[in-house]
Order: sequence, then C-alpha cells, then structure tokens
Amino acid sequence: MNIDIRHNEILYSCDLSKPMDLSIPIGKVKCFYAEDVKMSPYVSGEFVGSVKVGSPVNFYNVFFNPHGNGTHTEGVGHITVDQESIMDCLTKFHFIAKVVSVELEKVASGDQIVTVKELRSKCNDNIPESLIIRTLPNSKKKQNMDYSGSNPPYLSKEAMQYIVEKGVKHLLLDLPSVDREDDGGKVENHKIFWNIKSNKADDKSRINSTITELIYVPASVKDGLYLMNLQVPSIILDAAPSKPVLYYLEKKKNS
Repeated sequence: MNIDIRHNEILYSCDLSKPMDLSIPIGKVKCFYAEDVKMSPYVSGEFVGSVKVGSPVNFYNVFFNPHGNGTHTEGVGHITVDQESIMDCLTKFHFIAKVVSVELEKVASGDQIVTVKELRSKCNDNIPESLIIRTLPNSKKKQNMDYSGSNPPYLSKEAMQYIVEKGVKHLLLDLPSVDREDDGGKVENHKIFWNIKSNKADDKSRINSTITELIYVPASVKDGLYLMNLQVPSIILDAAPSKPVLYYLEKKKNS
C-alpha cells in the first residue's frame, strides 16, 4: 500500500508494505544493572499456564524493566516527582524523522561522546520533528549487549542543547541513555531536553517530547528522511517498551 506525504512543500511517496523495525526485543540488551527478564507460567492450584504441561493456553507472567531491558520510549515523567505517564506525553504516532550517522569523539576523561560539531555537520541544521542518531561503528553486537558498568557513549551537553534549539520533539538513539551512565544523579541532558529545572514539570516544560533509547538502526537503513511510526503499549508509567518503525520516503517527480 502506497501513500503520498507532503513535507516542506515537497511531495513524497511511501510504501507501507516495506517497514524497517528499529526495536531490539525485550531481554536482548541490558543496562544500568537491570535484572534479567523473567517469564514464567502463571500457577494457581492445579492450573499451570503452559501448553507444554497440559494447559489449553499459555498464560505467562513477565517481569522486566522498560529502561533497562530493551528499546523503550520515555517521557518527562522519567525525571519528575509526578511521574507523568508516557501515554500523556506521546499522543501522536506518525512523524517525519531524519536518520544521521555520527562518529564518536573520545575526550580527555576517556569518555566517548556525540559532539555538537559532529551532529551539526551531519544534520546540516535541517532537522524535522524527529531525529534518529546512529553511532559509528554500527556493530550488530548492539543488539545483544550488557552495557552495565561499561560507561557507554552519551551526548555532550552542547549536542543536546542543539537538538532542543532545532525543535526536535522526538529523539531516538542507539545508546542506553542520553546522559553518562554515572553522572552523580544530575541527568543534565534529560533536564535540558524536557526543560526541567528541578524535579517537577511546569508550563514551560516540553511534556509532549520523548526520548527513545536502545534502538538499533541496521546498515540497510541509509541516512535521510523517513516516515516514522512510534508505538508504545497502553501503560500508565513514565516509560514503556516501544517499536519505532521507519518507511522510506521517495520524492515524487514534478512535486
């Protein structure tokens, strides 16, 4: 099925039969020392919710941490005392997104960061409402990593300020966090992104903006513009597992 989309006065064609999934399944990656995902049949008396042991249905309990066990989307409630629900922050689900591949820079501390210089170079100051950052090298190992205690790469403060200045509402990246793994609890980049001064949102906060972490952008997905569908389950929590899906945009002739 094909649809036409107009963006910045340019008409694009989009084939919805060719989705590109950027999500990593829950349990394949881990960070921040989250516990392993646990799945087990529900047990009540003689009932055991597993077809393997004779039940007519599989009826499983699942334990996981949205932030630490896979691709997830978080809202402002991630860093506020009111813990606003992701359902209240993400109320639209289709966006024009730009994919950019960036080289990491190693700084004096030994940390690897995404710099504003690299980001500005790759974005050319032209960013739609959604930005997808793929860090290089883009090893497939990203799909099966335990980042805990490894001090993974993160964004520089200046890079996050640039992202906000350019009006990005939905930021996606293939890292565990926009902030340093151990930053003493400052979560500075999260606060910059949502415009939070303390631990409470106000009328100046960017409450309809989201951050999606632990994605994987396959090499087959080239840098450029896409239609993105970003979906989360209906759960009243600050974050939820998510499935960002891209669709290639082809510029139509004579548009």
